[in-house]
Amino acid sequence: MNAKRADKIATGILYSIAGVTVIILAALLLYILVRGLPHISWEFLTQPSKAYQVGGGIGIQLFNSFYLLIVTMIISFPISLGAGIYLSEYAKQNWLTDVIRTSIEILSSLPSVVVGLFGFLVFVLQFQYGFSIISGALALTFFNLPLLTRNVEESLRAIPATQREAGLALGLSRWETVLRVIVPEATPGILTGVILSSGRIFGEAAALIYTAGQSAPALDFSNWNPLSAASPLNIFRQAETLAVYIWKVNSEGTKPDGDAISAGASAVLILAVLAFNFGARAIGKRLYKKMTSAA
Repeated sequence: MNAKRADKIATGILYSIAGVTVIILAALLLYILVRGLPHISWEFLTQPSKAYQVGGGIGIQLFNSFYLLIVTMIISFPISLGAGIYLSEYAKQNWLTDVIRTSIEILSSLPSVVVGLFGFLVFVLQFQYGFSIISGALALTFFNLPLLTRNVEESLRAIPATQREAGLALGLSRWETVLRVIVPEATPGILTGVILSSGRIFGEAAALIYTAGQSAPALDFSNWNPLSAASPLNIFRQAETLAVYIWKVNSEGTKPDGDAISAGASAVLILAVLAFNFGARAIGKRLYKKMTSAA
């Protein structure tokens, strides 16, 4: 009876801790949404921002956030996937893999502002990309690689060894086994890592202040020439993101309705992250069923 009672007490404590975490998260989300939702409208989501004036929207900043996220993931995901496959399936336990894992740990512990200053010195000044989307994406790649690489490695390691043995028994090479058996099986875990890292990228501000810039030039959404300065596809233009805009509005205090703009933009940021997470999970489940023939 004492063991059963202790088990119930421990279980109750764990449930309480989990409940407190959920309550804190729910309270934070509700506070942001209650303050921000009344200020959201179609004009707010599509119109450009205004300086020193009442009104204005977040259309360009919202587009910049999604575009920067896509460019960053295009750069960082293949590198992380390759590194995770190497560490999980090919790397031996020696000094080289120890150096790689230590480097990953050090990168994951760096503050985002340090990554931003590194991006400013290397990509903005040394490579002369200036304040631009490509500078921000390259800086965020260093910020994103540790989490994504570790997640890919752990997802692949979680696959039972019998799966690898089955692929080899069918006559597949080691690479074919990894590509056709292990990676499809690990797809849900890998997508979870992509979702988590994407949320960090979408809400990042400190690193982008020094790399992507703090201004949102007017864009011509009918101009799809990536070399044009007014084109939304130009990766060498400045791109103030939604998170940077929220920080800018609150820190400068130059907008008469700054509190309303900040509250509305914060609510949009939360809704975008939630929508991306839930949507990616649904896509991940369908992709997993299709790639593994799961019922």
